[in-house]
Amino acid sequence: MDASPNHVARLTGKRVLVVEDEALVSMLIEDELRDAGAEVVGPAISVDDALRLVETAATAGGISAAVLDINLDGQHVAPVADQLAALNVPFLFATGYGANYDVGGHGAVPVVQKPFDLEQLVATVEALACASTRR
Repeated sequence: MDASPNHVARLTGKRVLVVEDEALVSMLIEDELRDAGAEVVGPAISVDDALRLVETAATAGGISAAVLDINLDGQHVAPVADQLAALNVPFLFATGYGANYDVGGHGAVPVVQKPFDLEQLVATVEALACASTRR
């Protein structure tokens, strides 16, 4: 896709993990992140897939930030969030749940509500990735 004025390569050099089990949502996220210059890691569609990607990426260039769907086919993404937190990788939750969602003990993590504004999502990922000490 061609970069439009709203898609400045703000994430160039950043590696962003995408954990999302809905194929269309995942493709939208990936396209927006790539348009912003990010290298997308994944997508992972399950907790097990995501944990494998985190482990592999940790030794192969790292992860600058991550986008995590809270519910992956009925399984909570908390183990992935815990692993990312242990590695000091910033992440956000993308969820369609209302205000009473379970963030698995990660209450300070940004939450982007689905359906989300893709520009807001990219801006939040950019803020996380740029604030990260693990680039």
